[in-house]
Amino acid sequence: MITDAQTNTLFLADSLPKLYPDFFKEFERVLGSCEIRFQLLPETKDVWAVDYMPIQVETNKFIRFVYNPRYLRTKNGLKTISDVDAICNQIGIETIKSDIVLDGGNVIRATDKVIMTERVFKENPSFTKLELIRKLQTILQIDTLIFIPEQPYDFTGHADGLVRFLDDETLIINTFGEGESKRFVESFKSAISKTGLDYVCIPYNPYSNKGDSAKGCYINYLQMHNTVIVPIFGIKEDDEVFKQFEKLFQGQTVATINCNEIAKKGGILNCITWNVRLE
Repeated sequence: MITDAQTNTLFLADSLPKLYPDFFKEFERVLGSCEIRFQLLPETKDVWAVDYMPIQVETNKFIRFVYNPRYLRTKNGLKTISDVDAICNQIGIETIKSDIVLDGGNVIRATDKVIMTERVFKENPSFTKLELIRKLQTILQIDTLIFIPEQPYDFTGHADGLVRFLDDETLIINTFGEGESKRFVESFKSAISKTGLDYVCIPYNPYSNKGDSAKGCYINYLQMHNTVIVPIFGIKEDDEVFKQFEKLFQGQTVATINCNEIAKKGGILNCITWNVRLE
């Protein structure tokens, strides 16, 4: 797998500057300060680029999963689904199509491992669990596929708000508070423990949020080659998280951006970016 740390090219949806012009202007400034250039994906209908764009397995191998999540199977939701084939054709990306329904935000990658939530089984009822696991391992070219429970109040069921890889043997996970479901926390901790991987915990505080807001979810950061951009929200955990990320990613550029505006819709930096490795 191509990991986030190996990526060198960033794409953003062209709907982002239209729908969030103030945030986009600041994000453009932060990216520039980190010497990250970006391109806009053409004719997008939604800003959450990582979810509908392909998964990169090798430098020139992109897997195009079916983007038809349960949470968009409404009249208004269907209107937000972009024509990914047309987008890929316009930016010159050839894809291999899979018949598996899977969002990119539910694919957390290491070199030979992938973590996703159990939502993928609900999205693909035509396969048995064993069939789906084997198909995913084959097409993603990985040895290990790890499943974790989906967070009860996350309508997307994605893993990118729960866990990330620091390296191939170490995870970054949330420090869940008293506002979290005890049953979920126990199940999540059990799943993480069974991986046999080391892990570090970072602050997590969405508990006073209204609606689907992702405010307080720091784990949804953007990582590229030698750079990590961390979301901040103007809350007390911001400074602690920044200092912790400077230690975790020592020697790399660590920057921040206030993400309150986009967090209101349930997503943050990993959600709005599609970062890949191009030659």
